[in-house]
Amino acid sequence: MPLLGAAAPLPNEGGALEIDVTGLRSTKGVVRICVVKDPSDFPDCREGKGALKRTLPAANPRIRLEGLAMGDYAIAVIHDANGNARLDTMLGIPREGFGFSRNPAIRFGPPRYKDVRFTLGADAQTQQVRIRYLL
Repeated sequence: MPLLGAAAPLPNEGGALEIDVTGLRSTKGVVRICVVKDPSDFPDCREGKGALKRTLPAANPRIRLEGLAMGDYAIAVIHDANGNARLDTMLGIPREGFGFSRNPAIRFGPPRYKDVRFTLGADAQTQQVRIRYLL
């Protein structure tokens, strides 16, 4: 009989997802990663109940997630260089680095979910997210 409160291992429902963040200007601060299935949680997953959020040191911005259900996902990443837990902007323009799965072209505003969506299957997958800076 399992102990109450004991962490059960995640079932191996899908493949592993490795996220490799590249193009950081510095190793200051942290990298905040948000992985979502629901398009309504993208790109700002603060309110997303199903969003998977991780914070990594900017000096080592690589993570492997295992046991994710198969299906469509999108990734949003920010380089929170000052560690204040948000993307700093000036007149609506990001002052810190940001990036998305599939590295779409950035025009006015964030990309749409369909432009960054990828499908996770039973095999392991790597998503390389290139960080961009506008200022």
